Amino acid sequence: METKYNKVKRAIQSNIMDGTYTAHQKISSESELMKQFSVSRHTVRLAIGDLVAKGWLYREQGSGTFCADRSTAEEGKQAMDSKNIAIVTTYISDYIFPSIIRGAESRLSQEGYQVSIFSTNNDHHKERDILEKILSQSFDGVIVEPTRSAYSNPNINYYLNLERLGIPYIMINAYYDELEPTRLVMDDERGGYLQTEHLIQLGHTEIAGLFKTDDTQGTKRMKGFLKAHRKYGIPLNPKNIITYNTEEKHTKPGTELENLLTATADITGLVCYNDELAINVLNVLRSKGLKVPTNLSVVGYDDSFLTEVSEVKLTSVAHPKSEMGKAAADTILELIKGKEMVKGNASSQVESIIYEPKLILRGSTKELQSIEITS
Repeated sequence: METKYNKVKRAIQSNIMDGTYTAHQKISSESELMKQFSVSRHTVRLAIGDLVAKGWLYREQGSGTFCADRSTAEEGKQAMDSKNIAIVTTYISDYIFPSIIRGAESRLSQEGYQVSIFSTNNDHHKERDILEKILSQSFDGVIVEPTRSAYSNPNINYYLNLERLGIPYIMINAYYDELEPTRLVMDDERGGYLQTEHLIQLGHTEIAGLFKTDDTQGTKRMKGFLKAHRKYGIPLNPKNIITYNTEEKHTKPGTELENLLTATADITGLVCYNDELAINVLNVLRSKGLKVPTNLSVVGYDDSFLTEVSEVKLTSVAHPKSEMGKAAADTILELIKGKEMVKGNASSQVESIIYEPKLILRGSTKELQSIEITS
């Protein structure tokens, strides 16, 4: 259980890190803090005293307590401390993330950097807690995979504070558009288009798309799905699009697909948000006695290790994975070494990388004309 002293201290630090208090701004008075947290004056003074000792605050006799200018302090810490970089991803041990992290970590280690790895679990509250840890410690740079990038992010102020403190950051897989950071991303719209175009060129006209839409990767892949239908003049039944969010990924897509296939026998092709979903889709089809690609053709995304683990080898869009991790490491090192960032976002000083998608063909798709329909 958190002590009252720590609660007050952490709240003041949070207000500094999210920009509520800026350099040389007076913080709430002792009386106001006592009332806000229902604590004694002694508790407030202990918390403030500790923050003063650690350089977060400073006192002026007769005037009050003020937020310290941590940008100059941060420069001093980085000069003295060992070299540290934070990697923040939505997941760590799942799916393609180990490959991305290993790629970045191996490159950074070669340059003598210590790497701290954090997972948000695609949760904004966890992202905020991690950003607070990063801001309260000494990091030279941050590699971030955004959390729920399709939504308005409540933690933007923390990224602005990174900029204010001169700590460069870059984003991978997706990015927060309002920050305009340097990013390393797939052309996901093109990827979704290629998935769909492949099925259309095989003769499929009734294609269902399953997309996770709380991340921009999913919304862009869905946009490519729609574009391909329009380009080839194929009308799209709105019921053939299944969307879901992070919390629903293990339940909703499978249930909705099962309902769709029960309602209609017309669907012959499936475009999946990623390979992880495609494997779940194969399980649904198997439970209904449907075979891939005999009855339905399935296309995944990311060309992960999952493409080879099932009895059906998945056609999938390639993701750079380890290559992206290494490139992300090189990019953040370029920002750190160049010190092009003075007071503001140095991301504009280094070019972003957009990876062109490529479809890897395997055994999960088939020409419609040769599909055998079982009774």
